[in-house]
Amino acid sequence: MADELGHLPRRPDRILKAAKWSMQGLWAAWLHESSFRLEVYLFAVLAPLAWWLGDTPVERVLLIGSMLLVMSVELLNSSIEAVIERYGAEFHELAGRAKDMGSAAVFVLMLNVALTWGVILVPRLLQP
Repeated sequence: MADELGHLPRRPDRILKAAKWSMQGLWAAWLHESSFRLEVYLFAVLAPLAWWLGDTPVERVLLIGSMLLVMSVELLNSSIEAVIERYGAEFHELAGRAKDMGSAAVFVLMLNVALTWGVILVPRLLQP
């Protein structure tokens, strides 16, 4: 969020403001978005597992990073939905399309998590 002058955070005090706004966004998502809470719970369980199962730093980054991407896009999807709801609950084709596409973006990244975990872990399960 820009300050009252429209500048982006650059100095330490502005960086702290930006961090505060980010924490407010995370807290709002936690309070109001059950999907985000579920993804955080899954992350809390799967991230340590990914750290343990990843043989190399790259594998660990791929396993954990794929889950972080899901949460990031969930935040964006929730923000799209909030803006649409701000303007009213009545149906509008474009509003419905925007919400559906935001949801689809989260779904695509969930497929990415499954693919990433599968490509890294399934060959180990198939080895004799």
